[in-house]
Amino acid sequence: MDTEPLRLGTWGDVNAPSARNFRFFDLAPSTGSFLEDVLQGLSGKQKTLPAKYFYDERGSQLFEAICELPEYYPTRTELALMRECACDMAARIGPNTLLIEYGSGSSMKTPILIDALRPAAYLPIDISREQLAGAALALADARPELCVRAVCADYTKPFTLPNCDDFEFRRKLVYFPGSTIGNFDRDETHRFLGQILDVVGPNGAALIGVDLKKDPAILHAAYNDAAGVTAAFNLNILSRINRELHGDCALNGFRHHAFYDAVLGRIEMHLMSLKPQTVTIGSTKFAFREGETIHTEISCKYSIEEFQTIARDAGLLAPGVWTDPRQLFSVHYLTAPPGADSR
Repeated sequence: MDTEPLRLGTWGDVNAPSARNFRFFDLAPSTGSFLEDVLQGLSGKQKTLPAKYFYDERGSQLFEAICELPEYYPTRTELALMRECACDMAARIGPNTLLIEYGSGSSMKTPILIDALRPAAYLPIDISREQLAGAALALADARPELCVRAVCADYTKPFTLPNCDDFEFRRKLVYFPGSTIGNFDRDETHRFLGQILDVVGPNGAALIGVDLKKDPAILHAAYNDAAGVTAAFNLNILSRINRELHGDCALNGFRHHAFYDAVLGRIEMHLMSLKPQTVTIGSTKFAFREGETIHTEISCKYSIEEFQTIARDAGLLAPGVWTDPRQLFSVHYLTAPPGADSR
């Protein structure tokens, strides 16, 4: 497979006593062109904007606020599940594991798993250099006995892990918490799970957070909160376009529109035009009809059986799953077949 060259980078003073167990590897992942992605997305029959551009400074703050909302169950449900079941998960996974976390950010759940699993080393992987390095260095400082190798990379594409010869491990485990896997459609999920199999190799494993299908009223409330925080999060991408791309999007000309599609089994988030209008970005103009939408994000929901079927089709086994008492959320334990060749 094609991979990018691996470079050993630094973050702050990695030779300081508090960071002797820390190394930062920068694969210099391409984040794409904001302008090109926006112009291309708005030129389609169904206008779209890539969800990755939600997370500027303001967008990240709003998402953190969403996670605290009473209607938004996934974060607190998964956190409680990890607190209750992490020791059981660790027993299933086994000792001397190389723990590889995708999209690590500043996850609250990771220390719970680390304390239960006591891995041989921890490799957080994220495309955001600032957030990744800060969170990984803080964790390394708090746990001086833990070997931390932070990797700046786009985990949705093929990448090379850093050299792990300086410590011994028995197997690789990819940890992908949250419900981020729901942001892929089903075909993308199948390909992504195949890529995980490539990374973990023979006898490797994965631990993946998956949001479950449930009463549509619960889903509607989670993505249409009474305080309007999710609406502000969705609309913030227009503010970013105005600020960074010299756009003239009228925020009061659009409204947040989120709904559950029971046929596709997913939440769709859109921005709906409230009137006929023209938006200019740079020198390019886009006409909107009243009621026309910009599709900004999906969040797929699965039954346990549906997700396990996709995993098996991707070449993984599905020997375990943990759920909360209300069956709102699940954490799936997936394994590579014994002795299977990585793809």
